[in-house]
Amino acid sequence: METVWHFLQQGGITMIPLGLCSVVALAIVIEKAFSLQRRKVLTPEVMSVINSISSPKDIELVKAVCQKHNGPLSNIVRTALEHRALPREEMKEIIVDKGRQEVRILERGLVALETVAAISPLLGLFGTVLGILKIFRIISQMGVGQASALAGGIAEALITTIVGLAIGIPALVVYNYFTKRAENFVLDIEEQTAELLLKIRSFTPPAGAHPGQANV
Repeated sequence: METVWHFLQQGGITMIPLGLCSVVALAIVIEKAFSLQRRKVLTPEVMSVINSISSPKDIELVKAVCQKHNGPLSNIVRTALEHRALPREEMKEIIVDKGRQEVRILERGLVALETVAAISPLLGLFGTVLGILKIFRIISQMGVGQASALAGGIAEALITTIVGLAIGIPALVVYNYFTKRAENFVLDIEEQTAELLLKIRSFTPPAGAHPGQANV
């Protein structure tokens, strides 16, 4: 532990913002790993009741299940059911707006993670420049014979680069993973919502149709 601490101390003042970047990245990763679980986004109970709906009386059951199991899918489905009496285009617009809100919630924090992935290597490069400047300053003051003094500047230059890359590369990989995962969830939500709306419309006879005649 002491060796690790000594290693980080050699990185100089640049290690402070790099440490903050690592804390921010870790916090976001933990939060997204929890919030982007499939069962939290695509609630199994809601998907099951959508797949099993077969008559208008089942709509109230869907609403009840959505009220009980909160999540992005249930929120959008509940919005669709609350506005199902509106004209098709108006209802579609409302659902799209609600979908955008849920997407923003799913992607919350990912921009910060992307920022950490981008600036961490740059901070490491900045530390490298500071380390090189330190080396030149030592050379100008003491000459090239002070090996121990030069080693401190070289260590600072290398360590900050290593730490910057060690933070930035994993952050970028995790950012891409979570972004793709959120996009896949959005597609699944759209599919489930479209299926529900198709079933609801099939319960409503078109204008001029006899009662009980399904909408094709």
